[in-house]
Amino acid sequence: MKQKTMQRVICIILAVLMLLGVISSVLYVWAAEIPEKVAPAEGVSIASNSKASVDYSNLSEGYISVKYTGGKDVKIKAQVIRENGTTYTYNLNNKGVSETFPLVEGDGRYTVKVFENTTGTKYAQAFSYTLDLKLRNEFLPFLYPNQYVNFNDSSAVVIKAAELTAGLTADADKLSAIYYFVINNFTYDTEKAKTVQSGYLPVVDDILTAKKGICFDYAAVMSAMLRSQDIPCKLVIGYAGTVYHAWINVYLQDKGWVEKAVYFDGEHWSLMDPTFASSAKSSPEIMKYISNSSNYTQKYAY
Repeated sequence: MKQKTMQRVICIILAVLMLLGVISSVLYVWAAEIPEKVAPAEGVSIASNSKASVDYSNLSEGYISVKYTGGKDVKIKAQVIRENGTTYTYNLNNKGVSETFPLVEGDGRYTVKVFENTTGTKYAQAFSYTLDLKLRNEFLPFLYPNQYVNFNDSSAVVIKAAELTAGLTADADKLSAIYYFVINNFTYDTEKAKTVQSGYLPVVDDILTAKKGICFDYAAVMSAMLRSQDIPCKLVIGYAGTVYHAWINVYLQDKGWVEKAVYFDGEHWSLMDPTFASSAKSSPEIMKYISNSSNYTQKYAY
């Protein structure tokens, strides 16, 4: 009897709260909660051998730092492998300088490996270590800098993003301000697109200064700017048919993850209507293109 009475009371309270709109507001806050970033920790938790090391002091924040210490002047590769997930392969410098890699596939077991080039395209494993990840918050890997989206508090792109978004409170408005600045001020570097080598990494401040770049450059600059404004975003690399291209998935607090919020169709960048109030706000051609999942094949997210 007491249990039934309690259930009735709970139902009445829930009904009243729903009428007042309290529940939806609370759920919205919970769903849209973006964590505060914390200062990087260094040297607290390290695994190493004579060839390489992984600093996982920031593991719960969604990233690790890897360093090659073998002293060989050869090509070095690092892999981050999610158990039953995707293998991410990166170029790693051989100068003993740490580089940051995100853990983008959520909680679980990851193995970090480092390889030395032996001859031609052959590599020998120099280091391996397995980590169990429990994120403090699911958005964290997409808020911090990493090898592909590389910035810090003093970066020119961060300063510019603050200038562009001054006075704006809605994430959608900040996204639009950043997008239109880049698109209206940058030019596509066709020569660079023809000659860019595998393993190329954008230097976002250099791209901002030159105001010129390839699709990867555009995406990296926009991603750095958005993350500096505490807007989670994924720099996605994949294909439209057979064309290698990039797009950005953005988390907007009133909409959740917006896939292909900024996308490149192989020729042009486009901005999805960030409010998504009506598909009529975007051209039929754009909506048809982006709504057809067969046009996009995601390979990696950074």
